Amino acid sequence: MDILAPERPNIRALFSAAVIVSSLGYFVDIYDLVLFSIIRVPSLKSIGLSGSALLDTGIYLLNVQMAGMLLGGIAWGILGDKKGRLSVLFGSIVLYSLANIANGFVQSVGQYAVLRFIAGIGLAGELGAGVTLVSELLPKEVRGYGTAMITAVGMAGALLAWTIANNFGWQTCFFIGGALGLLLLTLRFGVLESSMFEKMASIDVTRGRIISLFTDRRRFGKYIRCILIGLPTWYLIGILMTFAPEFGKALGVTGAVTGGEAIFWYYLGQVFGDITSGTLSQVMRSRKKVLLMFLVAVGVFATVYFMQGATTPQMFYAICAILGVSNGYWALFVTIAAEQFGTNLRNTVATTVPNFVRGALVPINLLFLWLRETVFANLPGNQALIYAGVIVGSLTLIIAILSLSGLDETFGKELDYMEL
Repeated sequence: MDILAPERPNIRALFSAAVIVSSLGYFVDIYDLVLFSIIRVPSLKSIGLSGSALLDTGIYLLNVQMAGMLLGGIAWGILGDKKGRLSVLFGSIVLYSLANIANGFVQSVGQYAVLRFIAGIGLAGELGAGVTLVSELLPKEVRGYGTAMITAVGMAGALLAWTIANNFGWQTCFFIGGALGLLLLTLRFGVLESSMFEKMASIDVTRGRIISLFTDRRRFGKYIRCILIGLPTWYLIGILMTFAPEFGKALGVTGAVTGGEAIFWYYLGQVFGDITSGTLSQVMRSRKKVLLMFLVAVGVFATVYFMQGATTPQMFYAICAILGVSNGYWALFVTIAAEQFGTNLRNTVATTVPNFVRGALVPINLLFLWLRETVFANLPGNQALIYAGVIVGSLTLIIAILSLSGLDETFGKELDYMEL
């Protein structure tokens, strides 16, 4: 593989319509994705739940949403390689925007679950289509910056979700998310389709055939490794941040901890982390080395999280922010996945991989609950919660590091080719 010689990047390309719309689309995507975690308690209380049901039902609804993202990732991924990146980019926005608006009217857990599932399907298409489109449109010397820009802007959506949730009722939060998505559709006319996709569409080649990822041993190995390197990201978000109130109490934090504020500080850190990881991958001319650095940082600061003891809520949130920085390799992880495969499978991979990682939160949650309620059930106090969290986190991190070691370096790789 040829590695690019250092050259001055074409920074102006980062402000193309494709990058801006993909970034704003992911901004609204993340707003909705984390909104439930932020307003979980007040929204569930308003429909009559209390006590342990807030945690149990919260996990159930989160799992339902992730299941929708898992199925949506497959559907949108295939559609993007068959019909184009733009069809996914805007179709997904319409679906999750309408689901958001409807979510503001729920009166029962059943209704909540159905709409979280539909929203999950819609949310599944945005990131993969955006990263694929930008990777194929931008000059190769700046595509790492472009994908970092998408996720950095996107992660700021979590900050808006926290701000809105602190100033409005939970129903209004859903309405605002839906309105933002529909407003974004007005920008769609300035975005061009990928020239690589248009070139591919003019020739006789099989596109979006997801089964081909499983019928070739080498291709399957790459695909699975791309998924596994992302596991720690949703362990941190889905376990440590979503259930920060329970962990804060178990760790002896000297004051009340809220999930919304933990998520706010975590995503604030991740904005800087995504910018840093994308920039470092360009400066160091390596995706793998930078991703390994961030995985090691996740291990270090997750250890700090569990060892903090009787700290103040402010210190707890500071650790959440540092964890967000160390976990800011989401853009890099999706970029690596997109760069591993040819044009006729690239959107399928770039869309399904992050959504399989999100969907992996279901077994991660189930393992976490099983350890807490069965293996460590007889431990005194809240130690079961802590032990379960440590073991699940350690497993995801070890699996991610081992998987990364088996992937090819993709910095500077030419992307205009087909998988045969």
